[in-house]
Amino acid sequence: MLFLQQALEQGMDINKYFNKKRMVIEKQLALMMPVSRGGNKQVCRAMAYALKGGKRIRPLLCLACSEIISGLRCGRALKPACAVEMVHAYSLVHDDLPCMDNDDFRRGRFAVHKKFGVAVAVLAGDALLTEAFNVLSRALRDKSVNMELVKVLSHAAGVSGMIAGQAADIAPGLKDPAALDYINAHKTGALIAASCKIGAVAAGGSKKDAEALFRFGEYTGLVFQIIDDIIDNEACASLADKRDTFEYAQELTKRSKDIISRFGKRSFRLCQIADFILNRKA
Repeated sequence: MLFLQQALEQGMDINKYFNKKRMVIEKQLALMMPVSRGGNKQVCRAMAYALKGGKRIRPLLCLACSEIISGLRCGRALKPACAVEMVHAYSLVHDDLPCMDNDDFRRGRFAVHKKFGVAVAVLAGDALLTEAFNVLSRALRDKSVNMELVKVLSHAAGVSGMIAGQAADIAPGLKDPAALDYINAHKTGALIAASCKIGAVAAGGSKKDAEALFRFGEYTGLVFQIIDDIIDNEACASLADKRDTFEYAQELTKRSKDIISRFGKRSFRLCQIADFILNRKA
């Protein structure tokens, strides 16, 4: 029965797969939202607002990496995957603040600080980050696994990961290619790589398997940001630059697939996701 289910799932095209998993992710995120009581009503509303929309690439990768370890039984990775998405939402709220990237819009609507004010946005971001680790601390029955999940995510979100990337991004001066790679690897890539490793750890994967999926995520995270830059016409001064940049993204995608070739046929879905990220138009 499980073999038949796996065959049907592998035959599902990537968009159907995404839609199926997103429904599960959205339901779990709604269940995880704290209940507003008294003075925290606006903060809770802002948290829910910040979590709306988006591609859900990080939790989708987390679930897919869990499946590569344990077949289609990705339930153990669901709460950790949603915790990753909460950290991602926090980072977007804070990135958009006037003191950071100063963006008024996010996902086609007002950024959180424009909708609720700067003070509430700061608190909502803080609350999403804190709640993510609350979720991870009790995600599974095995406390040692929960501790490892916290360790992986905290490293990706901290001063050696996303914060390092944001600090480099707001630093004055022009960014050369090496600086842009550093920013992309830390500001975007760190959390995507952590998503992949968290899926493996939650599913009970070996250290070697978890490390391979982490490295897959590192390359995939770089590709994700490179394609974002091409779509937004950032860091690409001309069509020639875009072509060269896309070729670089193609090479990184090939490397990511080579890393997960160790999983044989089980790497099918992750390879599909890598191709989707490389070839997306929005």
